[in-house]
Amino acid sequence: MITRRTASASLLAAGASAAGFADGPARAVAMDGSASEQCRVSRSWRGNVCTSAVTNAGKSAVRLREIILFEGPHSYSPQTRFYGEGFTMLSQTGGTLDQPQQIGGYLDRKHYRIPEPADAVTAYSVAWLSPAAGQHDLMAFTSSRRFVGRFHFRPSTVQVTLDCEGLELRPGETWRLEEFTKLAGGDRARLFEQLGDLIAKNHPRLKWPAPPEGWCSWYCFGPRVTAQQVRDNLEWISKNAQNLRYVQIDDGYQPAMGDWLETGTAFGGDVRAVLKEIKQRGFEPAIWVAPFIAEEKSKLFQQHPEWFMKDDAGAPLASNKVTFGGWRRGPWYALDATQPAVQAHFRSLFRTMNQEWGCTYFKLDANFWGAMHGGRLADGRATRVEAYRRGMQAIVEGAGRSFILGCNHPMWPSLGLIHGSRSSGDISRRWSTVKKVAGENLHRAWQNGRLWWNDPDALVLLGTLPENEFQFHAATTFATGGMLLSGDDLTKMSAERTALLLKLRPTGTAAAFDAEFRVGRMKRQGREIVFLLNWSDEAQDLSFELARPGRVTDFVTGADLGRHTGRYQVTAMSRRSGRVFEIGL
Repeated sequence: MITRRTASASLLAAGASAAGFADGPARAVAMDGSASEQCRVSRSWRGNVCTSAVTNAGKSAVRLREIILFEGPHSYSPQTRFYGEGFTMLSQTGGTLDQPQQIGGYLDRKHYRIPEPADAVTAYSVAWLSPAAGQHDLMAFTSSRRFVGRFHFRPSTVQVTLDCEGLELRPGETWRLEEFTKLAGGDRARLFEQLGDLIAKNHPRLKWPAPPEGWCSWYCFGPRVTAQQVRDNLEWISKNAQNLRYVQIDDGYQPAMGDWLETGTAFGGDVRAVLKEIKQRGFEPAIWVAPFIAEEKSKLFQQHPEWFMKDDAGAPLASNKVTFGGWRRGPWYALDATQPAVQAHFRSLFRTMNQEWGCTYFKLDANFWGAMHGGRLADGRATRVEAYRRGMQAIVEGAGRSFILGCNHPMWPSLGLIHGSRSSGDISRRWSTVKKVAGENLHRAWQNGRLWWNDPDALVLLGTLPENEFQFHAATTFATGGMLLSGDDLTKMSAERTALLLKLRPTGTAAAFDAEFRVGRMKRQGREIVFLLNWSDEAQDLSFELARPGRVTDFVTGADLGRHTGRYQVTAMSRRSGRVFEIGL
């Protein structure tokens, strides 16, 4: 293999060594695992940003398994704190290098069966490490146009790789690879801000003026939601919370996965009548769609089996052969969005729902399957990232001036193609889920307002959770600064709970937390909002420092807690609880 350096040795060494591993040569790996001697990998550093490319300098085509962009020993101890983003929305990893902990509800390796080396801790797109207090390293891919970027951490070595999926690099051909950065410093929040700025240069944000507010049918009625239940909640919203502008029918209206323009029995065969009524009452019809998948009995699959990803024999590939088969009515089949006919289908589907049904908000679910591994695409030169992004571009075009929320989606491949991004798994009215969802959301809070609006999933204020756990859930949801969708049957809301719901309107700015996510701060209209979170099963003393003397108010109750200077302490704060304070500056 020949490695061509386009930056000076000193600059390249500085960039690579700062990342915690040696400046070893990059290499292209063929399908059999050997280094491809005829492929040249070039790297060029400009400050903390590395661009790279691979060129086939030989006379024959080569199928590449991956590019190893960096490889070598690292200086991190086994106890180094670690966070790794997942390929899918539901996957995140935390803990330490020697004891990684699952943050997300599902892991890419186990649940989605994405191939990963068994002897490594793997992260996708972003890896954060803290070898000591006040020391932070952030390494990330700042683009996602074609290749999936990965980090493989082993006890003494690290690899930074790009998945080439066995694509053929022809003689004389050059592939532009994904941009990479390494940032280091003492302020964790600032490093993520810098990362967001770098990503925006490659993938300008699909902008929407403010985080949407609305109501979601799923967490109170599930897939058996009826037209009357939607109407009853619409009536309540019109009288009590008109800020909940988007009224979302979340699953249950379609007769089959894939047949999105038809209506099942729950809505009397006509979901459009309910959507029309939402519009007539002055609100925005919002609807759940899973555009990239279909079940075998759907009309879409029966009429167009040629539109789906194929197996090695050329037949439509059932997703359970290579990954999770789907949570209902599976196994699902994944549409191949490299096909112009599929792109036309997406444009038509969303144009119809927007222009004829009146929908102005689309919750896109099961988007991962649009980038599903293991299938054959009609365009044999395309990666799964390219397939997904082509499909999403068609959806954006068809949806017109509608809000597009990505859910269960491939995270980095969605950059620049969604207005909102679900940042956690599904909420439920159990402490274990409330705690898990809070951790997922807060680890991704930096993305809110930089890459998209974060959707921390629905806010639920009714149920059997004890009050302290409701306080924790409300505080952590509000701290994200992102979207607000109520997940309750609002017809059962008390006046007290209604007042709390109205208090928790999105700020658009996420709170900046310490590394333990116990103390968070958010600026709001000349005041500071401070969050205290007790994650433990025991009461704890928690405190925060006032930047300057000021009056402390309980944000939820409005109680005046007096004027304070220095440190404000809450003694024996309830277990599993959250407090929100407003500081008059």
